[in-house]
Amino acid sequence: MSGIPHDHYEPKTGAEKWLHSRLPIVGLLYDTLMIPTPKNLNWMWIWGIILTFCLAMQIVTGIVLVMHYTPHVDIAFASIEHIMRNVNGGHMIRYLHMNGASLFFFAVYIHIFRGLYYGSYKAPREITWIVGMLIYLMMMGTAFMGYVLPWGQMSFWGATVITGLFGAIPFIGEPIQTWLLGGPAVDNATLNRFFSLHYLLPFVIAALVAVHIWAFHSTGNNNPTGVEVRRGSKAEAEKDTLPFWPYFVMKDLFALGLILVIFFAVVGFMPNYLGHPDNYIEANALATPAHIVPEWYFLPFYAILRAFTADVWVVQLTSWITGGIVDAKFFGVLAMFGAIAVMALAPWLDTSRVRSGRYRPMFKWWFAILVVDFIVLMWVGARPTDFPYDWISLIASAYWFAYFLVILPLLGVIEKPMTPPETIEADFEAHYGKADTPAE
Repeated sequence: MSGIPHDHYEPKTGAEKWLHSRLPIVGLLYDTLMIPTPKNLNWMWIWGIILTFCLAMQIVTGIVLVMHYTPHVDIAFASIEHIMRNVNGGHMIRYLHMNGASLFFFAVYIHIFRGLYYGSYKAPREITWIVGMLIYLMMMGTAFMGYVLPWGQMSFWGATVITGLFGAIPFIGEPIQTWLLGGPAVDNATLNRFFSLHYLLPFVIAALVAVHIWAFHSTGNNNPTGVEVRRGSKAEAEKDTLPFWPYFVMKDLFALGLILVIFFAVVGFMPNYLGHPDNYIEANALATPAHIVPEWYFLPFYAILRAFTADVWVVQLTSWITGGIVDAKFFGVLAMFGAIAVMALAPWLDTSRVRSGRYRPMFKWWFAILVVDFIVLMWVGARPTDFPYDWISLIASAYWFAYFLVILPLLGVIEKPMTPPETIEADFEAHYGKADTPAE
């Protein structure tokens, strides 16, 4: 499991030995719960259990919902209304599932930005980071397909716009778009495809989550200092760590309880606050909404997609170089997916020898601007494409790419970081004091 020296499970009774020799499931659970964890982890490390809870809740509520949902364009909208009005507790199940997606993305964004700040992507955790990015992509695909299923106006026109992006890819775009749609336009075949994939992908995500957990258990957890746990001996490792159970399990459960109080307050008192009223109108291919807006968690990348119009010089230059193959629409698609790709490449773009942003004075400012930039992109993604929103989205998009492709590599060269503590134990004692030595 982990390379940190620690006690492993030892079966004692005959039954335990018999089971352990054939299926070491108890040993696996024991090693997972008792894994040595850096004892200086702060409250930014609570989001893993919240994400695990969200995944479990989405799968369970989703299974219940599909028992009553009918993936057909003639009755999909009516089946949602049937769930809301006639199924016992159906409205609560649907609201839990709908708002659970928002909590899922809220938690994953904090989880990602925490990783970016504390350098959780740096060696030897590159694979952990890449698997995390794959999980995020799977989440985006699952959420988009789920948004289509209610078959309201935003569902239908959102599917039309997003699937139309694939048609912008030169040479292979139209066949891919036709395969996704199951025909020339968004229709019943599209709904059936999206329903099947929306039901399947959460189980793919669950498998990737298992790999993600396995990966960071193999390398050990990062921590706020970025200093690795000492691995010379068990005694040294114990000075830097505490077992995950009960210390961090109880801390995580306490945080989960607080988050769920807020979550259930939203579900109970304002369940449609994050939704769009047009999605309570049945899909109509003949009536286009005045303003097509995706769910809030897609808005930053939707803003990047729309930012690069034919009037932008970099789009014009790229189009001229490629002989018109890369037009504004295709450039926008490349920019949208590229914005995620540059995050995935952070382990190789960050050249600093210091892992944690806590000890990087210049980095802190640029990172703070990145967080604000992400919020601005989210805000402007819900605005019209008129002036000044088009300029704001273009500037914010430019900063996003500049941060990863220019600022992050340069900071490693020009920045003079502070010296991190020598050990995790030293950082812990600096914050909480040295533990009292028991009298002999």
